[in-house]
Amino acid sequence: MIGHGQDPTGGGRPTLGIVGATGAVGRVVLDVLPTRDTHWDGVRLAAGAEDVGAVRRVGGTDVSVEALTEDFFDGVDVAIFDIPPAIARDWVELAAARGVVAIDNSTVFRTDPDVPLVVPEVNPRRVADRPRGIIANPGATVMTMIDVLAVLHAGWELEDLVVTTLQAASGLGRAGMNRLHDELDVVHGDRDLGTRPGDVRRLIENELGESVFPAPLALNVVPFVGHHVGDGWTSEERKVRDETRKILDLPDLTVSATCIRVPVVSSHSVSLHATFGRRVKVEDARQALVEAPAVVVLDDPDEPEFPTPNDVVGADPRFVGRIRQAPDEPTTLDLFISGDNLRKGAALNMVQTAELVAQESARG
Repeated sequence: MIGHGQDPTGGGRPTLGIVGATGAVGRVVLDVLPTRDTHWDGVRLAAGAEDVGAVRRVGGTDVSVEALTEDFFDGVDVAIFDIPPAIARDWVELAAARGVVAIDNSTVFRTDPDVPLVVPEVNPRRVADRPRGIIANPGATVMTMIDVLAVLHAGWELEDLVVTTLQAASGLGRAGMNRLHDELDVVHGDRDLGTRPGDVRRLIENELGESVFPAPLALNVVPFVGHHVGDGWTSEERKVRDETRKILDLPDLTVSATCIRVPVVSSHSVSLHATFGRRVKVEDARQALVEAPAVVVLDDPDEPEFPTPNDVVGADPRFVGRIRQAPDEPTTLDLFISGDNLRKGAALNMVQTAELVAQESARG
């Protein structure tokens, strides 16, 4: 095991810490780890006080959840963080200051110019450029589409992007998923609901009270994800623009996004209208996506075959379909993508990034 405070590029197998191990994303991290090659000398878990002492299975080993304290990072070389932004900065910076390579899933560091925003299939070399010892994990919405965009940009030079997102309740973790299920329980069986103005809202708010969503999600869609950041745009829409630009290294890319919460438990979807610098043929774009290692093409309009969040939940790749082009727009493509936002959208991508760091250690 690498000694505490050493750079994990120094040789030997590092120890992995998972901070927020009992949350929605943390649980998926624990599911993902046994499916990967072993890179770790050991795995340690930390979570909030209510879960300290709980036992979680990591591969074939029972691991007790520890309290999140400064001492937790003693002997940890790489740490995955999935904790609220309000506390993420302090804990991530503390870990990095103690020599831990910190991989953070919050929004705090994603736009920091000294913190790489890494997708291993798209920009793996960026993992080594971490002057602060911190690596940021992109948001799950961007993760849903970024592999597809990277493939298409490599072939045809992406210039403009119009995005409509359809985001699952799990984007707000366990609280979001629980709230959607509670709302569905409330509305179940009343077939008149949704036929009168405000009837769904009145019933749900009366039965359940305050929500993590700005409007009822059951029997509804909510065109407002995040908080208002000015000029009518939400924080989620701003993130889609900024993170896409940073990952693809296209600082001037024109991106317009509308982010919508939909009554899906887990797995985000996006509808894209992409404009390129060169003419693109649908069959060429489809073939390029078929050959991409992290993308599955489901695109047969005669069947019909297309991706949906219900069909892709629990899977690692991103699934793309409805690939088409307007007859009078030869430099554009329209397409639809679905992907599990808790898996590749968060947990798997952080595990893959941590593995890149561990591979540095193996190379010495």
